[in-house]
Amino acid sequence: MWKVLTPRKIVFGENAAKKFEYPKNSLVITTTTPDIYNKWLDYMEIKNYEIYDKATPDPAIETVEAIRQEYEGKKNISAYVGLGGGSSMDVCKYLGKITGIPKILIPTTFGTGAEMTTYAVISFEHKKKLLQDEAFLADAAIVDPYFLPGTPFNIMRNSACDACAQASEGYDSKLGNPFTKLFCREAFDILEDAIINDKPSLLPYGAMLSGIGFGNSSTTLGHALSYVFSNEGIPHGYSLSSCTTVAHKFNRSIYYERFKKICQKLKFDPLKLKQPLDQAADVIMPDRGHLDNNPIPVTKQDVIKCLDGIVNQNPLA
Repeated sequence: MWKVLTPRKIVFGENAAKKFEYPKNSLVITTTTPDIYNKWLDYMEIKNYEIYDKATPDPAIETVEAIRQEYEGKKNISAYVGLGGGSSMDVCKYLGKITGIPKILIPTTFGTGAEMTTYAVISFEHKKKLLQDEAFLADAAIVDPYFLPGTPFNIMRNSACDACAQASEGYDSKLGNPFTKLFCREAFDILEDAIINDKPSLLPYGAMLSGIGFGNSSTTLGHALSYVFSNEGIPHGYSLSSCTTVAHKFNRSIYYERFKKICQKLKFDPLKLKQPLDQAADVIMPDRGHLDNNPIPVTKQDVIKCLDGIVNQNPLA
């Protein structure tokens, strides 16, 4: 038996965010600054809303609780609107789960696929934790390429790498099925064309398909390896460049060479790690959400060997 989940409503294409009918008294949650999000809000033509712009990248549970305490029972919020990257949407997802208030997710960077998935990444005691719950699924996901132009190169390449990692790891996942593999394969083909052949307009569509694919099959070893680097402040997409390349080599993935070429095209630098490899492996091994779905069983020694290949060699050379 297969179980495939998608948002209740998916709105995609030009002017999707502009034409959507937003509920009154929505709370817009973003990690960006007024000079940026005011332009977005003007484009969206949203009315009668509150805005919370104190959310930060890699959000902590304290942020979620702070928003809940500030608004719950006081402002009669009718919907949460997660506007921005994965962090804004993850905060929105968690709030929706604990309050029961509907969630509208609008990505402005195209890589996490968070608007399509039942996953959220929240930090507890300064450690990122991958959470999965059907209650995280969006009531509406809006994917509008309007937000793509003007995206800084580093954000765009990190997002593109993230989407490619998710599509290829999702394809390899033990939880995959013909439906999820269809979406992951199509997503990777589109994303590869976008990056290798300099067609950035394809990124939103590829990332959306990736979100549907991996969101119903899970990512694997590459993501498990990446979090120890993210915990040290390295952007998630950047950390995946080497981590997923090494993981694909370990898994003998059909995407190993293709993913490596994408990362070479995006010109990622090698990664460094402050903590000892053995200590980092101890952090990674409890991440069963990723490791149990890896196509090949993973031991601690395997993880140490992968980390060694990441930090003491250059897997993208």
